[in-house]
Amino acid sequence: MGILDWLSQSAKKLKDVESKIADETKDVYEVYQRNIVLEKEIAQRTEELRLANQTLLTLEQVWDMMNSSRPLSSVLETIVSSLYGEFGYIYSFIAQKQYDEKGPCYILKTYLENDFSSKMSDLTDENIYDFKLYPKENGIIENAVKNKEVSYYISLKEFIQDNIPNINEEAFKKYTENNNVKTIIIFPISVKDQFSGFLSVFSPRKELKGDELSFLNLFTRQIELAITIANLFETVKKQAVTDHLTNLFNRRFFEDALHREATRSLRTKQPFCLIGLDLDHLKKINDTYGHSMGDKAIITIANVITKNARSVDIPSRFGGEEFFIILPGIDTKGGIAAAERIRTSIESAKIEGLENGITASLGVASFIEQTTNIDELFEMCDKAMYSSKQKGRNQVTLADTDNITSWQDIAIDAFVDILTQHRIPFNKKVASDLIEKLQLKQNDSSGTSTQEMLYSIVDSISKSYFPLYQEGSTKNKVTLATLIAKRMNLSKAEIDKLKIAMLLYDIGNTMMPKELLKKPAPLNQKEKDEIKKHPIVGAQEILKPISSVSNIIPIIEHHHENWDGTGYPSNKKGEEIPTTSQIILITDSYFAMISYRPYRKAYTIDEAIEEIKQNVNKKYSKELVEAFIYSIEEFKKM
Repeated sequence: MGILDWLSQSAKKLKDVESKIADETKDVYEVYQRNIVLEKEIAQRTEELRLANQTLLTLEQVWDMMNSSRPLSSVLETIVSSLYGEFGYIYSFIAQKQYDEKGPCYILKTYLENDFSSKMSDLTDENIYDFKLYPKENGIIENAVKNKEVSYYISLKEFIQDNIPNINEEAFKKYTENNNVKTIIIFPISVKDQFSGFLSVFSPRKELKGDELSFLNLFTRQIELAITIANLFETVKKQAVTDHLTNLFNRRFFEDALHREATRSLRTKQPFCLIGLDLDHLKKINDTYGHSMGDKAIITIANVITKNARSVDIPSRFGGEEFFIILPGIDTKGGIAAAERIRTSIESAKIEGLENGITASLGVASFIEQTTNIDELFEMCDKAMYSSKQKGRNQVTLADTDNITSWQDIAIDAFVDILTQHRIPFNKKVASDLIEKLQLKQNDSSGTSTQEMLYSIVDSISKSYFPLYQEGSTKNKVTLATLIAKRMNLSKAEIDKLKIAMLLYDIGNTMMPKELLKKPAPLNQKEKDEIKKHPIVGAQEILKPISSVSNIIPIIEHHHENWDGTGYPSNKKGEEIPTTSQIILITDSYFAMISYRPYRKAYTIDEAIEEIKQNVNKKYSKELVEAFIYSIEEFKKM
């Protein structure tokens, strides 16, 4: 091969190598380029996954809050904190539309405290917690809320000028020049009849991506759902502690509040007053004008109390026409003055259709100044209120600290005697423990309740001979019987005797053969005759030796007498039967009917009421049944 051929062949091989290297270099470059694209895509997908995971976690947190009983303000603040803290926004808030003397405005429902909000509050004289926005009519915010469309501000300056009047020009200039806000997005929030407003997000980015907007829209819908659920919780919570007719606190809340205030008072050595109030002649109003007029009278009383109450006072409807007001930090002199203001306001109140208006009888008692026991305080106030009625009504009476022996004290003495003298067959160890607790309670000045202990003791004794006896029944029976007694205008002394009798009326059952009381089938006539002895056994054998309850014995002896004379043990009838005995009979009958027995199912409340109606002028007087029906409606609301 000549030299020229070799050179030509070598050049060709070199060209092939160069071409191959070029092809491989191109392939490597393409792989490199693809790797760059892939790495970017991986980074993008990773960020999207992170944001999606963050979104899910945030929405899960919102959902968890919505299924709790946290206040709405707490839920909303946590929501906007999530946006601010986790999604990189400069600021965020939720505003609700309201009206003030200037017209429509938006109040901030959330308050994130940071440098941004501090500067915002410098724009006006208002604190951030009192901050209000006054948007222009047909402006961005008003149109967004009205049309339920997402809207934008492209600068913080525009947002402030449109919505915040009377701004501090120096603060405004400084605020708008030194900020990182590029976009302010307005997401309308609308919950029918509950909330109209918007979510505002201050973003450091000029443009929001589609998935970010989708998330914020979804987030806004979650806020609407959170508001709906939180308001539902608040409504249920309010209904649980509020009287449906007057919107005052109910009896349950009052009793808890009285305990709390007594504890606080003893700790701080500051007195408080209790005012008791009873509407005069409600039965006469109902009989003459109808129950709707009676309801108007009760609502008028509630409105007067609300108008005269301070923000810290605790006004409640105790039941029927009876009200109580706790006045924290008020001494006797202040309590009398407050009660007199309420009395005169009630007297001057006008009710359309009620010619002579209404009046009320009031009693006042002071914790610490007059007593440090809440049962005693309540009894003193109640007695003072009844004293006002006895003296002619429409007046205020201060509780008398003399002769303040309460019905609870008499009941305690009776149970201590019964258990100490072993007048009933009862577990000696349990009896010894109960005696110790009762004696300690007699000397207790901690403000705790004696009544609850008495109810618990009767429950325990009742369960010892009748296992089906339901815990809490004693309290319910005393409460209902008291409502009936007040409805029948019994005196305070008679009601106190009734309360003691309600604790003791079945004590004779402890002496009855256990096999009869626990029998899973209806009793035969001989067995019924044996059980019928329990009123006499209870009254004569167990209670007669106890002098403090001698005036209770006739009530207990005759609590099974029927209005038509067919009852036992004395076949008394009509007015011969003590009214308090009649009240025990109808109360006991009602609770027996709605309780399960092995030989029959429990009656419904309506079935029990119908059964009682069927026995008018047989077992019960017409007046008693009317009082019962009225009282059972009040009782169901407690």
